[in-house]
Amino acid sequence: MRNSELIMMVLLLAVLSLCKTNSLACNEREKHALLRFKQSLTDPANRLSSWSLTEGCCGWAGVRCDNVSGRVFELHLGNPEDSGTSTLVGKLSPALLELEHLKFLNLSLNDFRGTPIPSFLGSMSSLTYLNLWGASFSGLVPHQLGNLSSIRQLYLGGNSGLYVDNFSWISLLSSLESLDLGWIDLHRDIHWLDYVSQLSSLSELYLPHCQLNNMISSLGYVNFTHSLTVLSLPSNNFIHNMPNWLFNLSSLLVLDLSDNSLVGQIPSTVSNLHNLNYLNLSVNMLIGRIPESLGQLKHLEILSIFSNFLCGPIIPYQLGNLSFLSYLDLHGNKLNGPIPSQLGNLSSLSYLYLYNNELNGTLPRNLGLLSNLVALRIGNNSIEGTISEVNFAKLSKLKSLGIYLTSVIFNVSHNWIPPFQLQRIFLMGCKLGPKFPAWLQTQRFLQTLTLHDVGIVGTVPKWFWMWASNIQTIYLGYNQISGNLSQVLINSTNFDADSNRLVGQLPHLSPNVVLFSIANNSLSGQVSSFLCQKLNERSKLRILDLSNNALSGELGHCLMRWQSVTHLNLGSNNLSGEIPESIGSLFSLKAFHLHNNSFSGGIPLSLNNCTFLGLIDFAENKLTGNIPSWIGESTHLMVIRLRSNEFFGDIPQQICRLSSLIILDLANNRLAGSIPRCLNNISAMATIPSAIDDKFSTLKFSIYLGFQRSSLGYREDLILVVKGRKSTYTNILPLVRIVDLSCNNLSGAIPIEISSLFGLQSLNLSRNHLMGRIPENIGGMKYLESLDLSNNHLSGEIPQSITNLTFLSYLDLSYNNLSGRIPSSTQLQSFNALDFIGNPELCGAPLLKNCTENEGPQGDENVEGSERSWFYISAATGFIVGFWGVCGALLCKREWRRAYFKFLNNIKDRVYVVTALKWSWVCYHFRRYHMISMFGMSKGLQPGRKGGKR
Repeated sequence: MRNSELIMMVLLLAVLSLCKTNSLACNEREKHALLRFKQSLTDPANRLSSWSLTEGCCGWAGVRCDNVSGRVFELHLGNPEDSGTSTLVGKLSPALLELEHLKFLNLSLNDFRGTPIPSFLGSMSSLTYLNLWGASFSGLVPHQLGNLSSIRQLYLGGNSGLYVDNFSWISLLSSLESLDLGWIDLHRDIHWLDYVSQLSSLSELYLPHCQLNNMISSLGYVNFTHSLTVLSLPSNNFIHNMPNWLFNLSSLLVLDLSDNSLVGQIPSTVSNLHNLNYLNLSVNMLIGRIPESLGQLKHLEILSIFSNFLCGPIIPYQLGNLSFLSYLDLHGNKLNGPIPSQLGNLSSLSYLYLYNNELNGTLPRNLGLLSNLVALRIGNNSIEGTISEVNFAKLSKLKSLGIYLTSVIFNVSHNWIPPFQLQRIFLMGCKLGPKFPAWLQTQRFLQTLTLHDVGIVGTVPKWFWMWASNIQTIYLGYNQISGNLSQVLINSTNFDADSNRLVGQLPHLSPNVVLFSIANNSLSGQVSSFLCQKLNERSKLRILDLSNNALSGELGHCLMRWQSVTHLNLGSNNLSGEIPESIGSLFSLKAFHLHNNSFSGGIPLSLNNCTFLGLIDFAENKLTGNIPSWIGESTHLMVIRLRSNEFFGDIPQQICRLSSLIILDLANNRLAGSIPRCLNNISAMATIPSAIDDKFSTLKFSIYLGFQRSSLGYREDLILVVKGRKSTYTNILPLVRIVDLSCNNLSGAIPIEISSLFGLQSLNLSRNHLMGRIPENIGGMKYLESLDLSNNHLSGEIPQSITNLTFLSYLDLSYNNLSGRIPSSTQLQSFNALDFIGNPELCGAPLLKNCTENEGPQGDENVEGSERSWFYISAATGFIVGFWGVCGALLCKREWRRAYFKFLNNIKDRVYVVTALKWSWVCYHFRRYHMISMFGMSKGLQPGRKGGKR
């Protein structure tokens, strides 16, 4: 027995010695070819250190030789770590052509510096495997690759700089089984599918992010009908129905058409794909109901149809038949009706996402029987009712629970011990309180705890702070949680307890804390005590929001201990003193709020060191001095809010350099001088607001919650005075465009350049000493919603172009010296008369003062004045021509002159005679009438009557 064991061991050692590649004789020609290949590369991690003349090439790293011939047939040089530290850098050397027996070449995830894929690779006819995935190639994919007649696996994807102009060469690769061209631009050849469909051996096709825009509705014949098992075409530009030929691919196991723009309904013929185990149609524009035929896909394991426009109920019986289904994601549709209880029959189900639909009813109790369930999210539906221990009876594997924006009420006993150990809890807008849930302390592996607006009332239990010290993210906002934080140590990376009833001094922070937000509470004490707390190591804090508390004192000089802070909000407290120069040590600062305090002095020069600053809110303090001119050097500034302080002097011209500025609020100060004419250089206000071009996103801070596509974080908010009232802006803040210079001592005219701010939504220049006319082109600011020019000394007509402001909903031109008729438009006449009051020469609706005929719009008055001028000019010209035409002739011709004056004498005599005769006739008749009247009265007769009395 022992002899046989010895014999076997000897034979095993002999075999191993034969298989040992080091003992193989290396082909010298191939060895030198590999060394030349190495010389064309940079190897910072020394991955090719074994490649030397003293060693046989068959023992080199990544080199595989044939056991018999010793010829190199495989090169495994892909980056094993997917990191820059072990990346090979350079270009491909033609020396590879000397490896005549090379079948396998893997150069993936290296860096070839944007060089083209060399065409000589098409001459390596022995290759069966070529992997250049993510190796930083660019340019045209060479047609010569069509000569690789033996190639079975071709992976060129992950090189976003590559493109294909003519895809016909792919049809020559008759042995091809697996093809990955992800992130390569293929849109230039509209016949791509015709060529690919000729590959009779093709089993796997990966074409994500290829800018494809058609899948051809019908194909005559598809060679890979019975061979294709994987079809992955996500993130392209398909804008059509799902083509019929797709559902003839009977061997298909994986179908991914996600993140396109597919329209129409999911065809019932989907049931033809009876071998399918992965179906992803998410992020499209599909409509209609989920087809019942889906229930016939007995092998389906993953079904993802989220973010479409599917409606109707979740089909109960059909989906309940998918016994192998482990992943079901239907979120972000318009599905309605109750959650079917048949989902409780899916014994293999691990992930169930139904949130953001229109589902109603109660949560089926038998979902609690899904013993393999790992993640459950049902938020933002109309689900109601009570959730008790029964709903979680068998969920021992549950790790993630998300229930939010529903009317669900949690009703579990105080001493309930859940069967699960959660890692992530996301409960928001449902009813969990009023008591703090005691069952939380049984969860030992929790990483994220979100109990946002869940109706918790009362004091934080004593066990909570010690238990929570190892939880990475905690959100407890918008409850009525009370308790004293003076002796608490916060160790969580992200901690948010906004809008509660917490009291005492600020807690101590661990250096690990990144986000700490405790706004809208009742915390008090000296802020300097918090800022000067002792830290054992460098702080990682980035977000610090202590706003809306009762903190007092000065900031002091300990801010330099928090150099990692990017968002600092100390607004609405009782802080005082000057802004310290140490603020300049916060080099990463992006947003700085000190509003509604009692700070005095000026803006420190050191703030100029904060070169990433995007938001300044120092409103409602006692700051004084000039607005510094260096503020124009802060090129990232998007918001300047300095209202209600005591700043004086001119508005610095340098402010026009801030091309990203969207909010400029300098109202209620003592600023003088004129409005800068260069405001039209602020390009962010001169362009139409767009959610796509959101530079404000640099001020956002998101935290991944561990749930699928879910995050919370910190968003900036501002209190702005728009349309005469204060409002808080948060979500739409990036789209706001405001200039408010009201309540200052500004003088001069409104610069016409300001009408070039086409994207501006609110302009307030009221309560200044502005003169002159309203700019004629103000109607070009078509997105203007609020315009306040009241309490100035503006004169002239209201420009007719103001009728073009169709979004205008707030207008105040009162108490100026405006005159003429108010331009006619449905919108302007809808405003109140008080918006035009205090302009004595102004008339027309909505004022009660009517306009007279000679009062009219400026345009009519100009025409009338022009006509009157031409009348006077014509009359004068006619008079001069007529006068000198007659008089000049009389002066020059004596005969005409004598005849003319003789004619005048004759006319004079005739007029005299006629006048004398007429006068004599009048006098005669007057005397006669008078005598008759006197005689008649003496006889008792009435004048003008015949006969006497009767």
